[in-house]
Amino acid sequence: MVGWIGISLGDVTGVGPEVVLKALASEGHGDGLRYLLIGDPALLGALNHRLGLNLPLQPYAGPNSEGTFFVHNPLTEPLPPDLVAGSPAAAKASLAWLKDGAERCLRHELDALVTAPVNKESILHTGLPFIGQTEYLSRLAGTERTAMMLLGQDDRGRWLRVVLVTTHIPLRLVAEQLTIPKVELAIELAARACVDLRLDRARVAVCGLNPHAGEGGELGNEEITIVGPAVQAVRARGVDVSGPFAADALFYQVFKGDYEAVVAMYHDQGLAPLKMIGFESGVNWTLGLPFIRTSPDHGTAYNIAGRGIANPSSMREAIRLALQLAREQG
Repeated sequence: MVGWIGISLGDVTGVGPEVVLKALASEGHGDGLRYLLIGDPALLGALNHRLGLNLPLQPYAGPNSEGTFFVHNPLTEPLPPDLVAGSPAAAKASLAWLKDGAERCLRHELDALVTAPVNKESILHTGLPFIGQTEYLSRLAGTERTAMMLLGQDDRGRWLRVVLVTTHIPLRLVAEQLTIPKVELAIELAARACVDLRLDRARVAVCGLNPHAGEGGELGNEEITIVGPAVQAVRARGVDVSGPFAADALFYQVFKGDYEAVVAMYHDQGLAPLKMIGFESGVNWTLGLPFIRTSPDHGTAYNIAGRGIANPSSMREAIRLALQLAREQG
């Protein structure tokens, strides 16, 4: 039985705390499920009251605590109440909360971790090295064999599930950072994710890097030297994988149900189609970690933070997926 779902509150000058509270308020609860919100209790309590949600938030007193919603701050000092967007204090706190949640998962104190958005630019301005939450969590967990899967569905229940080979790097660096092992890993994790989701099949389609998948080498040879060999190697190990295909046509085939998952070579190749059909409900799932981690597929949205209008749909789906995976894993 699932006991604890952890939620790190992210950058409090963004919409993270708001969508967390709204998502939790909209869900049914029971069966002993408890949530540990990792963040600043005073700020969260004030927001809970201002939004009129009145969730029964309690201080965390250990794994045997009675109740549903608990708040814990690993920092010794509370944050100031009137932080400006992108505040260094908020950026540093968001990383401390993320670290605390991950370490609790590694100690098996939490069954899953849902992470609210942080802001990369704000964190970098503090002088701390940071690429993204996925990379940060991978380093904490001591593994490099991870990948991002983004999942979303349209209003007719048609899904896209996209795994990225490369993530947050400039487009000009993608080709030189593509390797056969990276493509193989993304394919293998995509197929395993389909099994973890209890899908009937695990057919994986792989994008080419270049337009028209390279036109037989006329528009680039990465499909011949990297992507194709990776597909062949993983197929030889029993994975139902096909490609490389021209990405502009492939997503249509995936969307209509010919494949359960698609592997994209770079960030925007995979996420532009995903956000087109599931912008409000998209979820990021980090594959390959030794614990479950999901997050909403949006950023801090400083422009609407504090106005009470943030849409919690993506956070709600992230919580639901974390709970589903935790239940499946027992």
